[in-house]
Amino acid sequence: MNGVLEEWAGRVEAEAAAPLGAAMAYGLRTSGKRLRPALALAAYRELGGRGDATELATAIEVIHTYSLMHDDLPCMDDDDLRRGRPTTHTVFGVAAATDAGFRLVPLSARVLRAGADRLGLTDQCRRRIAGELYRAAGAEGMVGGQVLDLEAEGRDVSLEELVRIHRAKTGALIAASGVIGAVAAGADDGAAEAVRDYGFAIGLAFQIVDDVLDATASSRALGKTAGKDAAQQKATYPALLGVEGARLEAERQAATAVARLGAHGLDSTLLAGLARMIVERGS
Repeated sequence: MNGVLEEWAGRVEAEAAAPLGAAMAYGLRTSGKRLRPALALAAYRELGGRGDATELATAIEVIHTYSLMHDDLPCMDDDDLRRGRPTTHTVFGVAAATDAGFRLVPLSARVLRAGADRLGLTDQCRRRIAGELYRAAGAEGMVGGQVLDLEAEGRDVSLEELVRIHRAKTGALIAASGVIGAVAAGADDGAAEAVRDYGFAIGLAFQIVDDVLDATASSRALGKTAGKDAAQQKATYPALLGVEGARLEAERQAATAVARLGAHGLDSTLLAGLARMIVERGS
C-alpha cells in the first residue's frame, strides 16, 4: 500500500508545478492506519478475490487523504498536527493545501482506473465501484457529514443525531470500502450488503474510539492535537455518554458488525479481527 502511494506521490510531484504537486505528494506520503484500504482488501480476499487489489484499495486512501487535508484547514478543524507531522496547510499554506485536496479527488479516479485495469474488472463493475466511492465521499456521505458536524458545534445533540452525523462523516466511506472490495471480488448483492452493514457498524465504533482517545490520550500518542473536540465544543460520544459509556458503545458496535456478517452467513476471521483492532487501538 505505502509503495503504491509513493509511486503516485512521485507522479503528481513531477506533473504539477510547485507548490501544488509537492503539497499533494506530502499528503499522500503521510503515514496512517490505512483502515479503509485494509477493509477493502480484507473484504476482497474473504469474498473470493484472488488478484492484486492493492491499487484499487489505494484509491480509497487517496480520497481519505483529501478529506484529512481539508479537515485540518483553519476554516474547518484548524489543526497543525496530523499523523505526527505538521499539517499540509502549515507547510505549504492554506491556498496550496486547499487546491491540493481538491486535486486528490480526480487523482483518486486515475488510481481507481489503474487498479481496475490490473484486476481486469468489467465496465459494469467499475461503474458500481466508482459510484460507491464518490457517493460516500460526497454530500450523501463524508462532505455532508462534515457539514452536520460543524453545525452541531456548541449545542446539545441527541444520540440519534450524533449517529446520523457520524454514519455520514466517518461511516459512509468505511462502509463503501468494504463494498468496493466485495464487488471487485464478484460477491453477490446479499454479501455486499452484509459487508456494508458491517462497515457502518465498525465506522461508528471507529469514531467513538476516536472521540474517547481525543479526550484521554496525549497528542504524542495520537499524532494529532489531543483535546480539540472539547476546545471546539464538538458533539462527541464521551460528552453524551461519558468515557466509559462511550467505550461500551464502541464494543457494542464492533460486536454488532460481526453479528451482521454472521446473519448473512459470512464467517470472516479477517473482518472480525479488524473490528477487534478498531476498539482496542491506542491511537
